[in-house]
Amino acid sequence: MWITVVSLAAWCWLLLCQGFFWRTDVRLPPRREPDAWPSVCVVVPARDEAAVLPASLPSLLAQDYPGRAEVFLVDDGSTDGTGELARELARRHGGLPLTVDSPGEPPAGWTGKLWAVRHGIGLARARDPEYLLLTDADIAHAPDSLRALVAAARAGGFDVVSQMARLRVESVWERLVVPAFVYFFAQLYPFRRIGRRGSRTAAAAGGCVLLRATAAEKARIPDSIRHAVIDDVALARAVKGAGGHVWLGLADRVDSVRPYPRLHDLWRMVSRSAYAQLRHNPVLLLGTVAGLALVYLAPPAALVVGAAGGSAVTAAVGGAAWAVMTGTYVPMLRYYRQPLWLAPLLPFTALLYLLMTVDSAVQHYRGRGAAWKGRTYTRPGAVPDEG
Repeated sequence: MWITVVSLAAWCWLLLCQGFFWRTDVRLPPRREPDAWPSVCVVVPARDEAAVLPASLPSLLAQDYPGRAEVFLVDDGSTDGTGELARELARRHGGLPLTVDSPGEPPAGWTGKLWAVRHGIGLARARDPEYLLLTDADIAHAPDSLRALVAAARAGGFDVVSQMARLRVESVWERLVVPAFVYFFAQLYPFRRIGRRGSRTAAAAGGCVLLRATAAEKARIPDSIRHAVIDDVALARAVKGAGGHVWLGLADRVDSVRPYPRLHDLWRMVSRSAYAQLRHNPVLLLGTVAGLALVYLAPPAALVVGAAGGSAVTAAVGGAAWAVMTGTYVPMLRYYRQPLWLAPLLPFTALLYLLMTVDSAVQHYRGRGAAWKGRTYTRPGAVPDEG
């Protein structure tokens, strides 16, 4: 019963004191267009992305942007014809100018994606842009996406404006796991705190990051975060640490087109970097497992055990904690346009994330480490192994 009381207290604290993380109303502010539109270079790191490029790259090339804009796609050692497909899509669809280039294999101490980003930023510097848009190859943008990002950055004086792209939710496992992924991210990094000046909370969503070029130079992006597996959070921390102003919110018209149809696909997405999030620290791992069990698993367990054992108080407290948990998840399900009966299943989804985190640690100590597009990183700063 006392464990359940602590769990209910934790949920009351999360509800009221964790930056209202459960609300989904942190979106781009109303557009106030600048008098003069700054130049922007779009950098797209791409490794073996031929399957998703036809659904994403044309949306970048078709941006309705009044200023000067150009797209740089960095083909990071693809084996599926990503680079040639990108050129073909540009020839077919037209739109913004597209440059496709390749940096070669990353040197020791660099993750492949950040090495590709570095190469793209290097190409972009020749155009002397005021802003850089770093976006993944699986992200589709509405025609006014770049325009809205720049207008928000100018109006709010932000050095980073990032949107959490709406992930695909079609398969059964995507419906169960994906909204919870964004919910847990917002719980760790409440969006309201990120945008508040003076707050130490910093995060970004790597699929859509508008970055002021001068802020990138001041924070030494990407060199200062070259070994980061979770590069978006590292980027935001570096910019904020250098005195920059960061904003992160949910997207309305920026979508990921990458499918995760099976539990195995989602498991790999989470487990490849979960232990890196814990800085490969066994103590943090134990604390995370205990915390997930206390906050997410204890309430339904108390309700069932209390009801079966005749302890009405235990059952009531467990039910109350479960009800608060369920209520905080409802806005995220609405954002993803999912049925609300999924909300009470959050403890089961949390159990899956607990197991994914443990598996991430197991893979790390087996020497497999974090993985991205066929590369694995067994420890921070390690030379990537080709897989």
